[in-house]
Amino acid sequence: MQIDRLVGEAGRDAPVLIAGPTASGKSALALAIAEATGGTVVNADALQVYGRWRILTARPDAAETARAPHALYGHVAATQDYSVGHWLREVAALIDGGIRPIVTGGTGLYFTALTEGLADIPATPPGIRARADAILAEDGLAALLDALDPKTRARIDTRNPARVQRAWEVLETTGRGLAAWQDATPAPLLPLDRCVAFRVDAPPAVLTPRIEQRFDAMLKAGALDEMRANLPDFDPARPADRAISAPELAAHLRDGIPLEQARDAAVIATRQYAKRQRTWFAKRMRGWRGVPLST
Repeated sequence: MQIDRLVGEAGRDAPVLIAGPTASGKSALALAIAEATGGTVVNADALQVYGRWRILTARPDAAETARAPHALYGHVAATQDYSVGHWLREVAALIDGGIRPIVTGGTGLYFTALTEGLADIPATPPGIRARADAILAEDGLAALLDALDPKTRARIDTRNPARVQRAWEVLETTGRGLAAWQDATPAPLLPLDRCVAFRVDAPPAVLTPRIEQRFDAMLKAGALDEMRANLPDFDPARPADRAISAPELAAHLRDGIPLEQARDAAVIATRQYAKRQRTWFAKRMRGWRGVPLST
């Protein structure tokens, strides 16, 4: 990835979007563009919004944030309800404030909402969410899936419990299927044709060593201490605690799993996550400019 050339191609005026799998160097590219051409690096990673995890989510450190403005990093409490709708409204407020956004991250749904629009679905009441949690725990995913309308079932990933539960909650809350809400989606905040959009393409042979090196660097930087501090109320079912590799380090601290074994399991989990990201990008970001990540 030739950062100097990409900085030049980003220009100085248009919004910049940089998507890529974990450990692919997209944050370094965003910082280089912001530093050279002006703008604010805006987080588009659903885990980096939480203040709970800095090391394990590879959030920009103080030295990096001193080089260029950054926004929407580490500003959400672990117990706070936060969704793609919250994120999109915060990005809109930043743009209304006059910034040039350089949006970077690995959460494909955030980028889809930004460039294709997002239906303004009412928030799910706590009681309905509790019912959904209970149905999922007691009767399984099929019970939620069976309640959905056919159009929604055909559109969502029916193997993803979070997506199925979300669709069930929308139907239960509004009386209207998720697909119907999506079909009434308003105009996007940043249409793709108004942006410079880079998609970092990182094949496993190139990305795997980077994942391994970055996780080892996280351990040296204090990842275990971060996990230890959050362990008393760690809940992997909570969105804020879905940081990749957190369950493996928790198993080391709680259950005595050898650190080397936990490290290897964390690397595998990260590789699997990167594979899911690549799949999303390949399907949903075909109109973006592919930037090959080389060794």
